[in-house]
Amino acid sequence: MYHPFFLLILILFLAKLVPIAYIQGMKIGFDAKRAFFNNTGLGNYSRSTIAGLSTYFPHNSYILYTPKPHRAKYQTAAKNVLIKGPKNIFYKKFQSLWRTHGIPSEVKQDKIDIFHGLSNEIPFGIEKTGIPAIASICDIIFIHYPELYKPIDRNVYKKKLSNAIENASRIITISKQTKDDLVLTCNVNEDQIRVVYLACASVYWNPVTLTARQQILQKYKLPAEFILNVGTIEKRKNILSVIKAMHIRQIRYPLVIVGRSTPYLDEVRAYISDNRIRDIHILTNVPFEDLPALYQQARLFVYPSIYEGFGMPILEAMVSNTPVITTKGGCFEEAGGPYTVYIDPQNPEQIGDAIRYLLDNGSYCEYMVNAGLVHAEQFKLKNIAAATMAVYKEVL
Repeated sequence: MYHPFFLLILILFLAKLVPIAYIQGMKIGFDAKRAFFNNTGLGNYSRSTIAGLSTYFPHNSYILYTPKPHRAKYQTAAKNVLIKGPKNIFYKKFQSLWRTHGIPSEVKQDKIDIFHGLSNEIPFGIEKTGIPAIASICDIIFIHYPELYKPIDRNVYKKKLSNAIENASRIITISKQTKDDLVLTCNVNEDQIRVVYLACASVYWNPVTLTARQQILQKYKLPAEFILNVGTIEKRKNILSVIKAMHIRQIRYPLVIVGRSTPYLDEVRAYISDNRIRDIHILTNVPFEDLPALYQQARLFVYPSIYEGFGMPILEAMVSNTPVITTKGGCFEEAGGPYTVYIDPQNPEQIGDAIRYLLDNGSYCEYMVNAGLVHAEQFKLKNIAAATMAVYKEVL
């Protein structure tokens, strides 16, 4: 029989290794508005974070705070996830105010162990509750490209970012580039930042049947083979450089562009018209569920974006067995790894040469696909959930 003193030492030692909150299960709260109402970007990030944690760490409870839970597009059947909205009449009427200032009191009442703001912000006053807060900051595009935002929106984003930097126990960035951006541009202490990459949605890993792919081709009236680009059709995404590249290098191959339109699309269409370029298909209203088939059907994926927080379409193409050409440096190489072709996004000739090389070298494309899948393993949901939980553990 063990001596009581020995048992006491053993208990204290184990308590250091496994915090009590982990034995009992934690209560984790999220600012989850984007998970419910955004179809892309921050919405996808929020949904994958919640899904990963609730799936691979089921002993915890997850409370999702969202202004309009009854109108949400996103729902979950997970038993360890609870959805909550504003309770009193005032905050039901002024829901944006509840999200920025009302949530802290509810977080305290709900006895949350840790709070995670998933979309570049945390509520004002959360620091007064004594509950540690995590802020995910995916990018600071509004600082680098202010012309893409209304002045009032830029001011709001700036205040929210400043609050997150000042009051979050830790900041999670989705790339080393965004981490460096915060350190250099916003003077954030790098010890406050942890890099946790995005998870590539499981739907992209699953093969789409030939029949289903053919149905998508018929739905959008597309050719059997094409080069693909996915992303908002805006100047920062730089799709015009791809069109110029194919025109300058006389690459007669169908190009499919998928994304939400902006005024930049007029500039794109004007170039196509002025140069009488054919076989370019622009799809501006493609639902999420159709994307895997388009990725898997594409011969190549070209993504010459100027600036991103991470560049998720690179991964989506990679796990869809599609060779990728993208921008040299920064987060693009973090996502694409060593098995992607990198180009200067401002050099149409270089982009055209890369496209021509891959179209003419099927064996190298096959090597890129096989090696790229190995690189992409680190971005599976299970691994990202574990990395996120490690940040929570560190804070607690």
